[in-house]
Amino acid sequence: MKGIIFTEFLDLVETKFGIEMVDKIISQSELESGGVYTSVGTYDFGEMLQLVTHLSNNTDIAPDDLLLVYGEHLFSALRKSYPELIESYKNPLDLLASIENHIHIEVRKIYPDAELPTFEVLERTEDKLVLLYKSSRALYSLGLGLMQETFAHFNTTYNIEMQKLNEEGTEVRYSILSHAVQ
Repeated sequence: MKGIIFTEFLDLVETKFGIEMVDKIISQSELESGGVYTSVGTYDFGEMLQLVTHLSNNTDIAPDDLLLVYGEHLFSALRKSYPELIESYKNPLDLLASIENHIHIEVRKIYPDAELPTFEVLERTEDKLVLLYKSSRALYSLGLGLMQETFAHFNTTYNIEMQKLNEEGTEVRYSILSHAVQ
């Protein structure tokens, strides 16, 4: 997993819960990296699982809820770092429909060894998008947070229905209906 995911996660933890919580979850975890991350480094996904689990245990906030908020935070960080990717779209459904065929291609240019989930467009109309998410990491709540912040960025209202297609959450269908704010 790319280091930017870790650095932004720890930034969120520090912002929401304080530097003491960052130190606490790092010290509670058995991290090969020692909890030291660079945005361009690559780290074991198990380290992220440990950090999220310890944060959940220390805050009594469910891991999926933490990942949802993290997705929103991550969108804002990516928007600041790579504004041209987002600003090239006129509406959120176009952006979300292009994850696989544009966004992920650009991500791989920056991070060639990134292991990304796949997003298959199952249905697309002017105000509806159905995406199939597949990832062995089952970070569907992170994806949901990214999507929610995408709509907030475009100042549009939306309805996202998320359906886990298997118990593990490695395949999830997002059905999205969008309408511009009047």
